[in-house]
Amino acid sequence: MDAPELLAVLAGRRIAALTGAGISTESGIPDYRGPDSPPSNPMTIRQFTSDPVFRQRYWARNHVGWRHMDRTSPNAGHRALAALERAGVVSGVITQNVDLLHTRAGSRTVVNLHGTYAQVVCLDCGHTMTRAHLAGLLKARNPGFDAEPDRLAVAPDADAVVADTSSFRIVDCPACGGMVKPDIVYFGENVPKQLVGQAYPLIDAADALLVAGSSLTVFSGYRFVRHAAARQIPIAIVNRGATRGDELATVKVDAGCSPILTLLAAELDAAGVVA
Repeated sequence: MDAPELLAVLAGRRIAALTGAGISTESGIPDYRGPDSPPSNPMTIRQFTSDPVFRQRYWARNHVGWRHMDRTSPNAGHRALAALERAGVVSGVITQNVDLLHTRAGSRTVVNLHGTYAQVVCLDCGHTMTRAHLAGLLKARNPGFDAEPDRLAVAPDADAVVADTSSFRIVDCPACGGMVKPDIVYFGENVPKQLVGQAYPLIDAADALLVAGSSLTVFSGYRFVRHAAARQIPIAIVNRGATRGDELATVKVDAGCSPILTLLAAELDAAGVVA
């Protein structure tokens, strides 16, 4: 384990953190691309908007899966980053996750690049509502559609594996009757410019970038590694398996996030850095 080298690179520096699905696996949310991840074929935005059968399938599976995500708890990795932020070591967290676990762990400055599972938006009029409110509307239209989420595989976007979705009835926007969608960035969608604009300053204000639990396969996260490299600040990557940014990394630790981040926070605490 390269924890001493990781500590040497990050000690005494203000850190911006970039996280992916790998940091949430210990909370019971599997990632898409980890070594032990099941095969996954996430729905694209084009499929969702163009085919009512795809939307029916998505909402049926999400109706089950979102409840699993809603009751997950932050793990030691999330808590370590929150502690480092409270100590003034971490300037903020840029996350590709939609699970809100950083916020639940106590992190205050969080840029949710891909949105959150907890909000729904109308693609026609822009009306928003909580996922909990939509759950009540879907439950009223689909009595008895209550598969137990703990017994099913649930993806990082709250998509649960449900065999038969043909009878599920979807709900349209209560304000205009338009198409509603989880307020998350689908495959094939671009991250909103305002969120990207919130993320770059965190890296610009930092002396190092810490990547935790992301393969950096998609550009939405990889762009920030490139930005840090262009600024010539150290880049530390903690991830199980190879990442797209390994060649740009100052140090790479091939391990789970929680033990390494916990150790990092403990070492900085011992050095009198963490409050």
